[in-house]
Amino acid sequence: MDGGKRKRSVCATQEPEAQQKMVKDKNIKAIPEVVTLKKEIGLLSACTIIIGNIIGSGIFISPKGVLEHSGSVGLALVIWLSGGGIAALGSLCYAELGVTIPKSGGDYSYVTEIFGGLIGFLLLWSAVLIMYPTTLAVIALTFSNYILQPVFPNCIPPYVATRLLSTTCILFLTWVNCFSVRLATRIQDIFTVGKLLALGLIIVVGLVEIFKGDYDGLTPHVAFTFFKSPTVGGIALAFLQASFAFSGWNFLNYVTEEVVEPRRNLPRAIYISIPLVTIVYTFTNIAYFASMSPEELLASNAVAVTFGEKLLGMFSTIMPISVALSTFGGINGYLFTSSRLCFSGAREGHLPSLLAMIHFKSCTPIPALLVSCTASIFILCIGETHNLINYVSFINYLSYGVTIAGLLYYRWKKPNLYRPIKVNLLVPISYLVFWVLLLGFSLHSEPIVCGGGLVIMLTGVPVYFLGVHWKQKPKCIYDFIEWATYLGQRVFFVVFPQVDPIVAATTPTEWTDKSSTTSNASGTF
Repeated sequence: MDGGKRKRSVCATQEPEAQQKMVKDKNIKAIPEVVTLKKEIGLLSACTIIIGNIIGSGIFISPKGVLEHSGSVGLALVIWLSGGGIAALGSLCYAELGVTIPKSGGDYSYVTEIFGGLIGFLLLWSAVLIMYPTTLAVIALTFSNYILQPVFPNCIPPYVATRLLSTTCILFLTWVNCFSVRLATRIQDIFTVGKLLALGLIIVVGLVEIFKGDYDGLTPHVAFTFFKSPTVGGIALAFLQASFAFSGWNFLNYVTEEVVEPRRNLPRAIYISIPLVTIVYTFTNIAYFASMSPEELLASNAVAVTFGEKLLGMFSTIMPISVALSTFGGINGYLFTSSRLCFSGAREGHLPSLLAMIHFKSCTPIPALLVSCTASIFILCIGETHNLINYVSFINYLSYGVTIAGLLYYRWKKPNLYRPIKVNLLVPISYLVFWVLLLGFSLHSEPIVCGGGLVIMLTGVPVYFLGVHWKQKPKCIYDFIEWATYLGQRVFFVVFPQVDPIVAATTPTEWTDKSSTTSNASGTF
């Protein structure tokens, strides 16, 4: 995995002639045009990346699981509100990390910087193998199920049809992301508005029913009537189901280097997006419970479709189409951000160096996008939607907790490091207390599902020592890596990104550790 470093200078000399073009300005000397990640994500696009990644398929799948494990409508609503609060606590911690360690790659980059290569690699390993391919597969399957629902109104859509449509959707959006960052973010902007309109339709119809007086199921004495006795383990699993719907709140941190003025726009986008999503989710569930009994909701395989059939009459086909559009935008967002994780891992030497390269014209990480696409298609062909959610949510929460624990450790390790945002210590501590309780009870309730995720994560230990830590590999291995890297460059027209000389000349010095400036130690990242 580290063989690309030995050949990097050779690869750079083989870049296409387009990389040697000159940029001229009346007041600036001629500077070679650089191939680097472009800063094209403003505040609006940053908000739509967060909202678009959170609102995917979860709000249309998880209400059933949350209600089933919580045992009552009232407790289910409390869990949805609490899920938004927990996501807000986590996002505050990630805002501090994002502006303190200004690297793309999110949790992986922060943990690698704070704890070192092994822990960072294990997070990367679990994310590449489990979290993002599985989540993409779930969203793609939801997309195909809802888009095919009007075609097969009286039965479940055929297995082959759903897989073919899901694969086609992933392939198309992979092409879009390979073609242009700007086009990918525009699609994200448009479909984020579309999915908010879809949820807005559900909320409005639900509120109309409430104003008509149909809210008996929401009155306290009915809402907190339990149809089964709640258990601590069941509540933990309900939180895991809700957390799947909220997953994606940290995804802007994966593209920090492409955000315009990240120290200002990253925290602003978080502060705008998380409360908005929490409000939308809560009112969506209120609309569900106002129009459907717990028995109807638990019996439904597509909650939004059942909702539409019951209240929209001849216009009920609007609902599956709206959900399909919502999940389409979710797939685009996950592809956009998960590919940047592969890119960051390769740049740190934890994945093949080819994945750290970008197209010399479009400046998009094509090899990393293709890896994300291939892994997602493989998972969707072997997995079922509902069986994957607890599995993914457990690994997600495990990664969040390790990252936020790293924030506390970094405060102790580098107390004088400049932090544009510095959250109160009660925020990460509160999150970690909840994290320990949730994972402990979840592991007790679902030892096979949650334990399986831990086992897969730990299989990354031998891979790390053989692929990354072992430096003195046989020459034939290095020769093969170099040949494969060169071949990939020729096929995909990709090169290593460069540092923009204009940006490098104006890079702020505030990132230094103030305690080390007097001793001539840089302390920069």
